This record gives sequence, structure tokens and C-alpha cells, in this order.
Amino acid sequence: MSVPTNLVKLTVADSSRMPWEMFHVEQTGADIPSKTLFSDPKTGLTVIMLRYAAGFTNTWHTHPHAHGVYVLDGVLSTHEGEFGPGNFVWFPEGGWMEHGATAANDCTFLFITDKPFGIFYESDQELPYPMHKPD
Repeated sequence: MSVPTNLVKLTVADSSRMPWEMFHVEQTGADIPSKTLFSDPKTGLTVIMLRYAAGFTNTWHTHPHAHGVYVLDGVLSTHEGEFGPGNFVWFPEGGWMEHGATAANDCTFLFITDKPFGIFYESDQELPYPMHKPD
């Protein structure tokens, strides 16, 4: 059997050896421990490991992209319920959400975007999506 000449070049991130950095959210002043595992400059797709501290809630916000959360440990608390390890939660683009950790435990998860990251809160002057549907 011959070996292909167009082998893919792997990108590997060893999260067990990477240091935690702080992902600063300007609007709220929150500093969230993070490890960027992958970022595609062409599409903006990003994979970040994040850790919410017990009791932390990322209050009502929206993103100009869809994103998924894969819970590694702890429990992700959202506006639609709580999800433990092994759950994958998809947040479609264009709506408002809250998510965080339960009061009892930290929550570590993979955060996967389909476009470049952005976050907006009600206090922002320009919002990609209204907080309330027009009547």
C-alpha cells in the first residue's frame, strides 16, 4: 500500500499542560479561566476550554455567532435547565441567553463557535439582535 503525499498537518493542543489564562469580558469585568485549543483565522471557528467558578452566571447576553458547549465537569446552568458532564448544548445565533455554573461546583467545558467570537449585553449601545421582539 502506498503512502499518500497529501497528508494533513495536525494541530494538537495538550490542554493538560497548557496554563490557564484569563478571558476578560469587558462589559462585565469578568475574568474567566480559559485555554484556547484551536482558532481558524479563515472562518473564525474557535474552540476554547473555559471554567466558570461555582455560582458564576454570565447574565443575559447574545453572540453574533452560534456556539456549542460540551460539559467536561460540573453542571452548566442555563436559562433552559442544567446539564452535566457529557452533555452538548447548542446555542443558535440570534437569541439571548444566560449560562453559568451551579452554586455547588465549578463547571469546565469546551466552548465552540462557528464564526469569530463576539459578545453583547443589554448595556451595549449597538446590539446585533434586539433583546425583545418588536410588537
